[in-house]
Amino acid sequence: MESQMIPVDLLISYVFQIHTNISKLESLRPSKQVNALFTQLVNLCTIPSTIDVRVLPQDLQLKRESLINLCGQAEGLMELEFSTFITKTPKPLNNLNLFPYYGNYIKLAKMEYNILAENGSMSPKKVAFVGSGPMPLTSLVLANKHMKTTHFDNFDLDEKANRLARRIVASDEELEKRMKFVTKDVMELKECLGEYDCIFLAALVGLSRDEKVKILGHLRKYMKEGGLLLVRSANGARAFLYPIVEVEHDLVGFEVLCVFHPNDEVINSVVLVRKPFT
Repeated sequence: MESQMIPVDLLISYVFQIHTNISKLESLRPSKQVNALFTQLVNLCTIPSTIDVRVLPQDLQLKRESLINLCGQAEGLMELEFSTFITKTPKPLNNLNLFPYYGNYIKLAKMEYNILAENGSMSPKKVAFVGSGPMPLTSLVLANKHMKTTHFDNFDLDEKANRLARRIVASDEELEKRMKFVTKDVMELKECLGEYDCIFLAALVGLSRDEKVKILGHLRKYMKEGGLLLVRSANGARAFLYPIVEVEHDLVGFEVLCVFHPNDEVINSVVLVRKPFT
């Protein structure tokens, strides 16, 4: 089934059947049932298809938004659970691979690093990651494997998430010096955004289109000229899992350098833009 196209109407009926089943769950915390439903959903959304979710009727758009919200909540709870568990091991950084989607993050980080390198940013001095969560895997993988001198500032709204993330990093003195975790809303960050060579925006920061556009406009205003912004998006059926960033409409005022849509098990599309020099 993997290599064959799935008919759009079949895909839609399967996806919303899973949405119905997820909606009935009492909790979205990791469990056999929760894991099975989300695994089913992810597998379904990575089968090749010609769907463009932007043309779905309004009732299905609302269901899709609801599904993205549920996915976001479940992902947050899963990260929380694994982060809590990993911080209790003697060397947390050696146990990141216990996280079920660790392999995906290795691939995604390598893909993002290659895109940055191809656009002249191989070892940025200072990077911000907005929406880092309790398992800041992108920052950790990039800092350990690809950007070994870069300083990372990770921003998240949730102090508990940052506390857990700090504990993971505390086991490595060198890494701890290069990695900060700050509890702040991205909309409160202003002048400090001008310090970064590159800013990463996590897929789940700004779940609704309006929120996302507002955040992108805010980043553009305060970023430094020539600074890079790497935005995660979704394409095709993967847009049932994550919000879409519309390159033509949502990134007005930026220079688009690269748009990449994966066709393997990696879920997120990557859009790299630059704030132009005036």
